[in-house]
Amino acid sequence: MAGDLALLAAVSLLSALQQGRFARLVGKSRMKHKVLPPAVTGAPEFERTFRAQQNCAEFYPIFQTLLWIAGWFCNQELASLLGLLYMYARHKYFHGYAESVSRRLMGFYLSLIVLACLAILGAAGIVNSFMDEYLGFNIGKKLHKLF
Repeated sequence: MAGDLALLAAVSLLSALQQGRFARLVGKSRMKHKVLPPAVTGAPEFERTFRAQQNCAEFYPIFQTLLWIAGWFCNQELASLLGLLYMYARHKYFHGYAESVSRRLMGFYLSLIVLACLAILGAAGIVNSFMDEYLGFNIGKKLHKLF
């Protein structure tokens, strides 16, 4: 069974490492700008880096939930690919925000689009699962026969 979930687990592990890297960059920025914990205000460069990391951390549980639901109920490969795209979007967001507030937007919008796609895949997979379980009708199998 673990092998069946290897792609989702790999994306989850990579994304956790990414979150750790973002936190480490906040620590480096703290040292560079001499912002001692628990303070969260200081040089604008520090504040942007801190806020970017906090925003990424705030969205992380949403991403993980949608990734696993979409992968489990719909398609692991597609969900994992979207997960990697989300990580790329968050990378662009974090580093763009650290440079300038306006540079965060492309990564932010891309990450929202990916989350919406994961939510749609997850919802479709759950609906299909319920229909298969309780009505004996599997949309996925019907579509697979068409293509």
